[in-house]
Amino acid sequence: MLSPKAARPCLKSLFPFRFLLPVPVDHYENFPVASWLLPGRLRRPVEAIYRFARSADDIADEGNAVATERLAQLAAYRHELDRIEAGETPSDPVFGPLARAIRTHAIPFAPLRDLLSAFEQDVTKTRYANFGEVMDYCRRSANPVGRLMMHLYGDADPRHLAYSDAICSSLQLINFLQDIAIDYQKDRIYLPLDELAAYHVGESQIAAGDTRGLWRALMLKQIERTRKLLQAGAPLGRILKGRIGLEIRVTIRGGETILRKLHADPACVFANRPVLGKGDWVMMLVRGLR
Repeated sequence: MLSPKAARPCLKSLFPFRFLLPVPVDHYENFPVASWLLPGRLRRPVEAIYRFARSADDIADEGNAVATERLAQLAAYRHELDRIEAGETPSDPVFGPLARAIRTHAIPFAPLRDLLSAFEQDVTKTRYANFGEVMDYCRRSANPVGRLMMHLYGDADPRHLAYSDAICSSLQLINFLQDIAIDYQKDRIYLPLDELAAYHVGESQIAAGDTRGLWRALMLKQIERTRKLLQAGAPLGRILKGRIGLEIRVTIRGGETILRKLHADPACVFANRPVLGKGDWVMMLVRGLR
């Protein structure tokens, strides 16, 4: 389920098991999109949502286009959503399938527009003053993916949606921790600036991959807070039955595994970015089935 990068925003952290995708995906993902855990009836709408989010994410994050060009292309995506909402059906490979999925499954537009808002923010905002700003970004970059999946499964329970938000935000935070070095190469820092200052970690230290001083203490704070948020959403994996419950449990195990690797070596983000290996996947599935 809670499969978005984003991704960047949701996508890297929320659309997993890329090797199980029925459509080709050229990007590394942590956790499954339209995997064998999804009911067949939901694979097409999930693929359509993923293609929309992935392609918009790439506009914000890939290539050499200047900011004004990126924002113009994302504005065109907003226009296409407006056209679909007005009853039109675009013919292109991104918005055609999305329009059909929206109409077939009554998919709400607000989460899709929230995702675009996060992608636009990635073009214009590269630093976050405090954790509140980071969480506001997660609210629009990651949480919409979980809410869209919950909608497709027909679950609108407010408590369940809150669990979903906690899982999605935590997966986004995990992605930020994994990608500290990668993001800095793109002139982005998602660690809260006030916390960097409190631990006397400067941008020059990140640029140099320098883990001396209070780097470990800073990272352990980020890891523990993220773990608690992930655990806060974990009940959803037991509440929801069948395939979706299993997918959520496996996804949570994946997040926990990455956090354990980060905790064991907070310096790894500069030298050996933590990822999930084949053995991890086996253990995650076994534990998810329990």
